[in-house]
Amino acid sequence: MGQLPNKCCLIVGGTSGIGLAAARRFLDEGARLVIAGLDAAQGAEAATSLAALGPVRFVPCDARRADQVAALLAEAATFLGGLDVIYHVAGASGRKDADGPLHECTEEGWQATLDANLKSSFLTNRAAVRHFLAHKQPGVILNMASALALAPSPHYFDTCAYTAAKAGIIGMSRLAAARYAPDGIRVNVIAPGLIDTPMAQRAVCDDGIRAFLRTKQPLAGGPGLADDCAGAAVYLCSDAARLVTGVVLPVDGGWGVSEGQHG
Repeated sequence: MGQLPNKCCLIVGGTSGIGLAAARRFLDEGARLVIAGLDAAQGAEAATSLAALGPVRFVPCDARRADQVAALLAEAATFLGGLDVIYHVAGASGRKDADGPLHECTEEGWQATLDANLKSSFLTNRAAVRHFLAHKQPGVILNMASALALAPSPHYFDTCAYTAAKAGIIGMSRLAAARYAPDGIRVNVIAPGLIDTPMAQRAVCDDGIRAFLRTKQPLAGGPGLADDCAGAAVYLCSDAARLVTGVVLPVDGGWGVSEGQHG
C-alpha cells in the first residue's frame, strides 16, 4: 500500500513544480488526494495527468483569501471523506512585484510577497488546525520554506521580502508544532535549495547562477529536481515520522554547508 495508505491529503500549490511532483508521489504511496492552485486550466490538466495514479480532484483556490481557503478545506474533506494531511507548497518569488534588496524593495513588493507566501501559509495552516481540533483527530501539516531563510546568498538571491516570508513560515510552524503536539498535530517544514521548477526559471537559466550552484549545491552539481523534495514530503507526512514535529528539513544539495564560489 505504500507509505501513505488511504491518507486523505491536500496539496496547496499541487498543480506544478514541487507540488505536482509531490502529488505523483503521494498517489504512488497510496494517498487519496486533492490538489489546489490558482490557474484553473493548469489545475485541470494536472488532475487529468494524475488520475491514472489514484483518486484525485483539483479545486481552484486563491490561498491568500480566507473564504476560498475555508471552501477548499470543506470540499477536500467532503471528496476525500476526511483530512489527514495538508502540504502547503504555494508561493511566489516576488521579483515581479518589486521585491529585492532591502534598500530597493517597495512597500507594494513587500506586501505582495508576504501575502503570496506567509499569509497564504497562515490561512491554510489555521484552517487545517481548526479542522483537526473540531474533529478531535491527529493531523499533519507540512510547509514550504527556503534555504535562503537559513543561509542567505545575496550575490544572486537578494530578495528581502521573500526571505523574510520564508523565515516567518519557519517561526509560525515551530510555534504551531509546540502548541498542538498535545493534540497529535505535527507541523514540519521543508527548506529547499534552488530547484528546477517553472517559478525558478530565471535562476535556472542563468549561466552565472548555474556555475555558482556547482559549488553551492555540490550534491546536485546544479539545481535540484522537484522529485528530490517529494521523497522528503512523503516521509514527513507518513506514520514513519509520527514522532517528528517542529523540524526544518533542508533539501538543498549542500547549500547550507557550502560556501559557493563566484566565478
